[in-house]
Amino acid sequence: MLDPALRARASAHLAAFPRRTQPLDGRRAAAVAVVLLPDEEGRACFLLTRRAATLRAHARQWALPGGRLDAGETPERAALRELHEELGLLLPPDAVLGLLDDYPTRSGFVITPVVVWAGAAGELTPNADEVAAVYRVPLADLDHPDVPRLISIPESDRPVIQVPLLGTLVHAPTAAVIYQTREVVVHGRPTRVDHLEQPVWAWR
Repeated sequence: MLDPALRARASAHLAAFPRRTQPLDGRRAAAVAVVLLPDEEGRACFLLTRRAATLRAHARQWALPGGRLDAGETPERAALRELHEELGLLLPPDAVLGLLDDYPTRSGFVITPVVVWAGAAGELTPNADEVAAVYRVPLADLDHPDVPRLISIPESDRPVIQVPLLGTLVHAPTAAVIYQTREVVVHGRPTRVDHLEQPVWAWR
C-alpha cells in the first residue's frame, strides 16, 4: 500500500545510497521522474508512459516522464517541470525523495532519475503531443521472478536489460532505472545499473 511508512522507507533508502554521477563528456543532461502514487486499489505504483508516435526521437517507446535540462536547471526541477508538462501533475519541491544513479545513454544523454512522492495528487492529464498513454504500474510487479531479464547481443559485451511489464518488454534506459528503483528505493539494496546495455535500436 502507498502509505507514510513507504515514504519514510524510500527516503531512508535513498539517503543511505551513495549515488553514482557521470560526466557529460559532450552528452546532454536529462532527468526522469520516478513517480510514486496509488492506483484505484491503493496499491503503491509508479508511472510509466508510452511516448507519442509523432515525436521525432524515440517515438512509441516506453518511458518515465522526463526530458532535457534547461540552462541552469537542476535535475530535480527539470523532473518536476517535465512531469507537469507531460502529465499535468504539479508537485512542490519537497515531493522529491532523492536521486538514483546517473545513466549514460547510447543516444547522447546522461539521465538523472529523480524519485518523487505524488501521493493522492489528483488526476493525470497527459499531453497528447508527447504522451500516447500513461499507466500506474504496481511496485509489487517488479518483484516478479522474471524481473529483470538479461540477454546478450553481438554488438556489445554488456548485458542488455529487459523488464517484463504490461504484457510487453521495457528496455533500457527505462528498464535500468525501473530495476534500480526496485533494488534501492523499495528494498534498500545498493545496486548499480549503469553497466546495463540498451538494445541496438535505442542507440540512435
